[in-house]
Amino acid sequence: MSATTTAAAPVDTSPATRRHPGALAPLRWEIRKLRAQYRAKAVLIGALVLPVIVVVVIQGQSRPPKDTLFGRFATDNGFALSLLVLGFAAQWVLPLLTAVVAGDIFASEDQHGTWKTVLTRSTSRAQLFWAKTLTACGFAVIVLAVLATSTIVSSVLIVGHQPLTGLSGQTIPAAEALRLVAASWATMLPAMLGFTCLAILLSVWSRNPAVGIAAPVVIGMVMQLVGALGGVEAIRPFLLTTPFEAWHGLFADPRFTGPLTEGLITSAAWCAVCLGAAFVMLRRRDITGG
Repeated sequence: MSATTTAAAPVDTSPATRRHPGALAPLRWEIRKLRAQYRAKAVLIGALVLPVIVVVVIQGQSRPPKDTLFGRFATDNGFALSLLVLGFAAQWVLPLLTAVVAGDIFASEDQHGTWKTVLTRSTSRAQLFWAKTLTACGFAVIVLAVLATSTIVSSVLIVGHQPLTGLSGQTIPAAEALRLVAASWATMLPAMLGFTCLAILLSVWSRNPAVGIAAPVVIGMVMQLVGALGGVEAIRPFLLTTPFEAWHGLFADPRFTGPLTEGLITSAAWCAVCLGAAFVMLRRRDITGG
């Protein structure tokens, strides 16, 4: 009887290959968490619905608010009304809308004691930091777009789309006015991202969601008051609230865009300083306690 030999299958004794999630995995996870937050959903719904209510209320007034830019035309011109809402939102609303998420996105980990859970071997602090930062900034972009679209559309549909009278008394055709109004709302984004980064810094520093959300709003109010004082021209360009006013030059004749450029530089500086400080704090933090 002939012997048959059976070749033994080679056995892989090397350790199992560990799959590491890509750099986008923390970002996807943060977006998934944000989508599940009722607070973020409420902010988006408010940004969509409240402008319609404000437009209806102002349009129904017998006397327009003549003490504000474009206020005297607000009840007769939809473009003027949307700019009136823009001026109010820039002063009080925009810092709050972005701080609701940015001021909580880091502090919530401290509140729930989940730092050791999220900072696994496959996710570094740097990856998590930028994932949370991009999520907060993305939410700021979305909420501004929703607020602007709701305000402009409701103002034009309810009040009308007549030619707009500019700040120099010139008549701006409806199509051009629509483009300028949309551009004016878009100019809010750099300063709004600056407040987003400020809220991130306060969220990392305080480890308290209440501080991270409320403090940027209070700081914004203080900046508004300081900027309105006389004799502070030297510091006004460095205030994060000053870029919120840069859109005025779009409606002058001739137009000037210098404040827009200065506001972009100011906002970028605030973003860089706040994110740099927040990143250093997070890198040095002891998370062994949770």
